[in-house]
Amino acid sequence: MTAIGSTGRWTQTEYARNGTVDIAYDTLAGSEGDPLLLVMGLAVSRFWWPTGLCQEFAARGFAVARYDQRDAGESTRMPDTGSRNPFVAVARKRGAYTSEDMTDDAIAVLDALGWNRAHLFGASLGGIIAQRIALRHPDRVLSVVSAAGLPSDTSGLGAVRYIRFGMLARLARLKIPEGREGDIQLSLALARAVASPAYPFDETASREWIEREADSGPRDTRAQSRQVGAGWHGPKLRELRKPTLVLHGDHDPLLRVSAARNTAKAIAGARLVLLPGAGHDLPQPLWGTIADEVRRNAGTPLSRRPPAIAGRGCARRRGATPAASPPRPPPGTPPDAR
Repeated sequence: MTAIGSTGRWTQTEYARNGTVDIAYDTLAGSEGDPLLLVMGLAVSRFWWPTGLCQEFAARGFAVARYDQRDAGESTRMPDTGSRNPFVAVARKRGAYTSEDMTDDAIAVLDALGWNRAHLFGASLGGIIAQRIALRHPDRVLSVVSAAGLPSDTSGLGAVRYIRFGMLARLARLKIPEGREGDIQLSLALARAVASPAYPFDETASREWIEREADSGPRDTRAQSRQVGAGWHGPKLRELRKPTLVLHGDHDPLLRVSAARNTAKAIAGARLVLLPGAGHDLPQPLWGTIADEVRRNAGTPLSRRPPAIAGRGCARRRGATPAASPPRPPPGTPPDAR
């Protein structure tokens, strides 16, 4: 893994506000460059992003931020809608909130960071949300990476054709105690279930961050139901006009590869990259490859572009102020006195 100077620790949790909803976020300390916002999957917290992968992003010229979607992690938990079954929630006509609300949460985070525009990387459900952020707020998005996700046009029971139900059935049969210890056990079981078969599952590393940041998301079926029940009423996926990379493990135990193929097919110019031996996760041996692909999709880092180009539309980091333009000389001033 590439050494990245002082990066590796995350800043203190801060909150962005979207209406009555507080969205928790943090940034990778020491990361500088093009803004990259990470969007995690179904009802789990931002702590599921591997710090080592984020360091690889930083090494390739990205300033890295991650956030908890509503109903996940340290963000606001929404009012209970009564359903414990995510599949029932998908079939309903109306949910507790919309997918548009979820995209607006991400924009609130960009505003709080002082980022005018950003590159997006979404994983699993986060991949769908990243697509929809770009569709609803194209002026705030530079590029999109959707990993292990469905096409954003997928709605209702249309998702069934992409899902492998064997893993879900195995997880549903687990008998896990309540409380923090149970949350840790369930998170470990989930991490192991979605892990890449071609690469050894690093239980020590997984246990280290899971025990440090115990996450109730894998247990909270009501929160899962509210997220998957958030309907989308925005533009069709074919209207997405940003550089787009679609990543998918060729041994994903949860979503069929056809989900990735159909996502890439719907977006003009999108690139599909299948990760060999990968599951429904981002395995450590592929971090360098993934970071390279994300950099390729984003284009040349702003820091390496000619000044006339780098200055255009460049997002500012929080607390930064634009450089003042030099004063114009009065009319008639001789050239050598300017």
